[in-house]
Amino acid sequence: MCRNFNRISLVFMVMATFLVGLSSMPSCARVAHEFEFQSIDGEQLPMLQFKGKAVLVVNTASFCGYTPQYEGLQSLWESYKDQGLIVLGVPSNDFGRQEPGSNSEIKDFCQTNFSVNFPMTSKQRVKGNDAHPFFRWASDEKGAPRWNFHKYLLAPDGSLINAYSSRIEPMSPKIRSAIEGVLPKTLISDEH
Repeated sequence: MCRNFNRISLVFMVMATFLVGLSSMPSCARVAHEFEFQSIDGEQLPMLQFKGKAVLVVNTASFCGYTPQYEGLQSLWESYKDQGLIVLGVPSNDFGRQEPGSNSEIKDFCQTNFSVNFPMTSKQRVKGNDAHPFFRWASDEKGAPRWNFHKYLLAPDGSLINAYSSRIEPMSPKIRSAIEGVLPKTLISDEH
């Protein structure tokens, strides 16, 4: 009886270890459309709704040396949204505790100081094992954010095209050229 109990205990320990290991494994997602966020207003924000559009996902913070990039992100949004670009801001307090506010405080700050009206998520973790699944996937694919305002560019099919460091301004020729290269072709040809 004791030997059977020990075997059963061992089996449960092995299963528990396996399940814990699974929860810490990187995401098996192949495209960004498989992820979902919560909007800054608390509503569901599935990435699937952006299928067919280019998406620039940026982890943001209100009290960072790069915070003025909100202006460039808003300019990108205004310049390319009618051609199929989504700018998605993802507030995070992961770097230097530079995003301490609540979702409503963050939204108010962005609207008041930078007239931001592109979509934003609720505050998220963007690095480490506790990061939002999108950021774990993107980190595995193109490297983890090293600071606020790290940018990931997604193609209309949800594949991850590239990542850009915080130092690269949103309106830089490098980012604009990359965006123009992945904008939905039907929308671009309709414009010309």
